[in-house]
Amino acid sequence: MIGVFVTFRCGDDFDELAVRKIAETARAKFEGMPELRSKAFTVNSGKREATNFYIWESEDAAKAFFTDELLDRVTGLYGVRPSLEFVQIAALVENVRE
Repeated sequence: MIGVFVTFRCGDDFDELAVRKIAETARAKFEGMPELRSKAFTVNSGKREATNFYIWESEDAAKAFFTDELLDRVTGLYGVRPSLEFVQIAALVENVRE
């Protein structure tokens, strides 16, 4: 498994409500996405950042997803180009209750 941190450092024009709206609107697009195990949309008002964290089944799937086209599209949504950090998942605990 591979994790990807996608961080938007927004600066003085940070708008938490707008970031939350982007997350809520985009959420359905990721439900049931092949190879995507989970995704969390986060917001940190103190740092004026939004970070989306993905867990992919494979590094190939993660790298195929993050195209230049996708990065351009999310840059338009958030108003700033994100940084990407790929990390290995050493262990994962899931406490999902149905």
